[in-house]
Amino acid sequence: IESSGCYGQRAELTRFLDAGCPRLLLSHPGHSADDVDATIVHGINTDSLNGSERLVSAASCTTNAIVPILALLDREVGIEQVMLTTLHSVMNDQPLIDGYHHEDLRRTRSAMQSIIPVSTGLARGVERLLPCLSGKVSAKAIRVPTLNVSAIDLMLNTQRPVSASEINALLAAAAKGPLAGLLAYSEAAHASIDFNHDPHSAIVDGSQTRTAGHHLVNLFVWFDNEWGFANRMLEVADHWSRLWPSQPD
Repeated sequence: IESSGCYGQRAELTRFLDAGCPRLLLSHPGHSADDVDATIVHGINTDSLNGSERLVSAASCTTNAIVPILALLDREVGIEQVMLTTLHSVMNDQPLIDGYHHEDLRRTRSAMQSIIPVSTGLARGVERLLPCLSGKVSAKAIRVPTLNVSAIDLMLNTQRPVSASEINALLAAAAKGPLAGLLAYSEAAHASIDFNHDPHSAIVDGSQTRTAGHHLVNLFVWFDNEWGFANRMLEVADHWSRLWPSQPD
């Protein structure tokens, strides 16, 4: 498992294979779809693995959080456009105090003193996993001064008229059915810390679901960006390893 986040291009990743590592699972997306043999969101396209792959990405914590929800809603109500705003806890590429380590001046600001807009490849990652939404997704990201647990504020236009109660019912049913273990649903008065060490990819906060008119929907989704994603990494590794050709002892 490569989880430093420092390598994303095939030329860099094949150095691990050349050094004797038989297979590599990334905890982040490849720089492009061609840099890895497969990008997997567990429970969505896991079955596309066949065991012949040597370089596999488990996508990202944000992709794992939002792709199952978008796949469900596109299937049930149809999606015209999507706007994603990630509210992400601080990450290890941010300094504790203002510094000068990055060409993006916002990333040089103290992680624990500011709310900081940063660039994100989430839209590209979503469209890579859900080509049916190609050209329909836009995303931005904001780093917030908390140590763990993040959220996604999701805005979407639906193809058919919907209500907040209908959307919540769909998500609550999926959390107990086809997306059990990946998706959870709650209407309790939670704050982010309540989801520390939650193993789900995403927890829909049904108390925050809103609609404007009959086609514009706003959802709020919590996720433990460390523990939840770590669970998905292990599940992808477990599934993938069961497909490998048996090796002599």
